[in-house]
Amino acid sequence: MRFQADEEIRLDNYLAKVLDESRSQVSKIIKSGNVFVNNKITKAGLILKNGDIIDVNYQSEDDSIIPEEMDLDIVYEDDDVIVINKANGVVVHPAPGNYHGTLVNGLLHYTKLSDVNGEARPGIVHRIDAYTTGLLVVAKNNKAHEFLARELADKKTIRKYVALVWGNIKNDSGTIDAPIGRSLVDRKKMAVVANGKTAITHFRVLKRFGDVTLIELKLETGRTHQIRVHMDYIGYPVVNDPVYGGRKLLDDTGQCLHAKTLGFVHPTTLKYMEFDSELPECFLNILKQFE
Repeated sequence: MRFQADEEIRLDNYLAKVLDESRSQVSKIIKSGNVFVNNKITKAGLILKNGDIIDVNYQSEDDSIIPEEMDLDIVYEDDDVIVINKANGVVVHPAPGNYHGTLVNGLLHYTKLSDVNGEARPGIVHRIDAYTTGLLVVAKNNKAHEFLARELADKKTIRKYVALVWGNIKNDSGTIDAPIGRSLVDRKKMAVVANGKTAITHFRVLKRFGDVTLIELKLETGRTHQIRVHMDYIGYPVVNDPVYGGRKLLDDTGQCLHAKTLGFVHPTTLKYMEFDSELPECFLNILKQFE
């Protein structure tokens, strides 16, 4: 399986994360000579650089993904990319304890995907949470994947979200620049922490409804749960978020967060493409309660 590093991190720490294996198991795999970085055998302590290609001759029992038929909302498709409007509740790729019913299972039933990110995350250039709806681009071959990954790392990809948040935001616009990492209190959650990775979110108010505010957000970085963590951090958590904010849930459809606009340069034509999507019914149903 093949991975592409997106941060500076020790090789063994990186593999423990992407393979979901213990450090001792990862150490054995590296010592066996089955790990190559940029086509060279290396050591566990190597510090990876952004863009390094890691090949691992290893497969756990859980890495075999079964293609499954799924209704896919395909916004655009050609020989290189697919733009998907992801439905509510759909996990993007398999992970421990969740190897069926993911978007990747459905895509593999439909077409071939790149293998840059290994067998567990074929084609996945970027992802959104299970209960976040909206647009994401998937790569059908390695050339397209590597190009799109570079565009994303260089902050050239345009990603705009719409969210409904608790509270009445006074400022018409703003920027949240606060590092995000694993929570020191609850390791299952992310949080703003001093030693976290740089995370920058821009927002502007679309409409105020008294108790809630409808906003547009533009990501400059793409950290796990970034919008949800940042909005909770400034005191305006996403409505219906079951994890962050500690507010009441209005129903069980998940947070009011939608990846509405996606723009990127096509890996072959080199032309800029931009796609837009409508707010899903689950989001609109909650929004109507405040209008």
